[in-house]
Amino acid sequence: MRFIYIILFLSCLSAKAQQHCGYDFSSYLVLHIHEDGKPENIANLKVTLIDFFGNELVNAGNKYSWTHRDEVMTFYENYKIDANGNKVSETPNEEKTRWFFPFAKATYLISVTNDFPIEGIRAKIEDVSEKQVYQTQIINLFAFNMYVLCTTQAEKAQQFGARVNKPVNVVLKRRE
Repeated sequence: MRFIYIILFLSCLSAKAQQHCGYDFSSYLVLHIHEDGKPENIANLKVTLIDFFGNELVNAGNKYSWTHRDEVMTFYENYKIDANGNKVSETPNEEKTRWFFPFAKATYLISVTNDFPIEGIRAKIEDVSEKQVYQTQIINLFAFNMYVLCTTQAEKAQQFGARVNKPVNVVLKRRE
């Protein structure tokens, strides 16, 4: 009888230890892009990851992200969803809307692997509208810019210096 209790206890411990976070093996880069003095995120920008030489980073064979295999690493805007999980327009009729990624709010984001080689990688921000308003800007990215969302991984990522899980603040300048 004691043997059965031991087996049950060990299986409960094992089940608890094997629980996974929904964001295991992924981190996020989050950019809050706005004008000086304005808190609103600027919509409809093209934001891509580039290497040291200015070449767009391609996710060859899912090397850098678990999504969008063999595509250019492009940020997308966070969006709101309704109670059923469907994407909603900017003017929702329903009151129960929330951000798809609640940790990111109104920002640009991209999913990367936890072992993403961020050294030397930069973000290129372009206004690609017909009548361009903002200057193109390139910013450096650092390991502390990555959102690590699972608690065990976040504890490992916590270092001295800048706080983890804080959006990169980017202030765009208008064209002259």
